[in-house]
Amino acid sequence: MMQDLFSVPSCFSSGEKLPDVPASAAATRSGQSAVTLVYRAGIAGHDRLVTVTWCRNLLTHGLSVSIEGSTGSGKDKSGRQCGEDGGGGAKSCSSACKVEMQPWHFWRKYGAKQFQVDGEAIDVVWDLRSARFSDEPEPLTDYYVAVVSGEEVVLLLGNLKKDAFRRTGSRPSLQDAVLVCKKEHVFSKKRFLTKARFQERGKLHDISIECSSSNLNGGIDVDMVIKIDGSVNVLVRHLQWKFRGNECISINQLKVQVYWDAHDWLFGTGMRHALFIFKPEVPSPSSPSATSDLSTDEYSDFCLFLYAWKVE
Repeated sequence: MMQDLFSVPSCFSSGEKLPDVPASAAATRSGQSAVTLVYRAGIAGHDRLVTVTWCRNLLTHGLSVSIEGSTGSGKDKSGRQCGEDGGGGAKSCSSACKVEMQPWHFWRKYGAKQFQVDGEAIDVVWDLRSARFSDEPEPLTDYYVAVVSGEEVVLLLGNLKKDAFRRTGSRPSLQDAVLVCKKEHVFSKKRFLTKARFQERGKLHDISIECSSSNLNGGIDVDMVIKIDGSVNVLVRHLQWKFRGNECISINQLKVQVYWDAHDWLFGTGMRHALFIFKPEVPSPSSPSATSDLSTDEYSDFCLFLYAWKVE
């Protein structure tokens, strides 16, 4: 099942199984901030994973959209090679659309691209000419990115929804796309920030991870705190002895499992990162959160992977 792609590894031993995202890997090698969002959407008669990656450096913003194809072999009609899925069994294809937005390339902020997924035409349409950005790779407002399949908009990002429907001439899909994974790379000396929504229509939470000292491998006793909306939810004292662990926290009656692995922060060399995983639990029918205004159907398989890169 698709949710198996985002299951949290036990003690991080089984590794993280995410769709291959070259744009994100290239971004981290060059020190760019990057965020990858994986959605489940109905495309060409199947539930497929759509991977959207935003990256940012001092001069440019980048956007990449890739769509999972069915199992098979050879090449898809867009020319992308099918490759092994890593399990030694079936092969899968994916098609991608990449956009690099530089200040002197205004035209690239508005465009469209069509490719084939299992013989069906898929259109990616975007307008980022007026997009407003903060310090994060993903735009805040005044933009849209639309994925169109079979005359339906199967995925729509941004707040200019009317403009997107008018331009594509397509109707909204009867099946809403669901965000199942967010994978983000952030860079800092001692304080790492991100945002996440743990319920499909819930509040957008501010998440911060802070260390008591920026000198993590200097033999100094270090504490670490994880805050949600400014409140301390996880406090790890003597991080050098507890660099891996997990804790269950409660956010508005919703239980969230938090995992961390800060080994490389303390014992690595050069540019190094810690990994933090936030995985909401689907409440049981008898739990207080299940009897609230939200039904259990509104709790998605969402999982947040945060790579916190320490810079000197």
